[in-house]
Amino acid sequence: MSLPMHRLTPLFDVDAIAGRVAALGRELREAHADHPLTVIVVLKGSFVFAADLVRALGDLDVRMEFLGVRSYEGTTSTGQVEITHDLRRSIAGEHCLVVEDIVDTGLTLRFLCDTLRQRDPASLSVATLLDKPSRRKVAFTPDHVGFTIPDAFVVGYGLDLDQRYRHLPYVAVYDPGHPESP
Repeated sequence: MSLPMHRLTPLFDVDAIAGRVAALGRELREAHADHPLTVIVVLKGSFVFAADLVRALGDLDVRMEFLGVRSYEGTTSTGQVEITHDLRRSIAGEHCLVVEDIVDTGLTLRFLCDTLRQRDPASLSVATLLDKPSRRKVAFTPDHVGFTIPDAFVVGYGLDLDQRYRHLPYVAVYDPGHPESP
């Protein structure tokens, strides 16, 4: 069964994403040039962005960790954050960058940053591909932002709707008003 692509309106194409990720890579190389960086990839949505971003870090000394969380059902935030896969090693004393696909309500990132700060990293910052400040439920500002977007549900480039559309090489607005089910 093929996915109904006509429900999707492209927001950022492959070239726009590649250009912005390269710029973020330069920004992060400058910020972390004097020390190793532990990149904490928030699964599952940010894996595509994170893969491109760490390549854009060039010869920076990078270590990778993965952290799984769940906070959405369908197109709606549950308001509850659950860690589904924790870090495999200590981050105490390390400079850490959390890589997230999208900051929406801020609940997930606030929870993750509070949790990670308790593990005594030397520093902790957040890079997100997409920032949707109009949906904030708690005060949270990411340190590095790819794009700021309007209040729309987006998919592609790792972002999903019930595990679908992650594979798309672009970011698109999902139109739930179409009569077909996803």
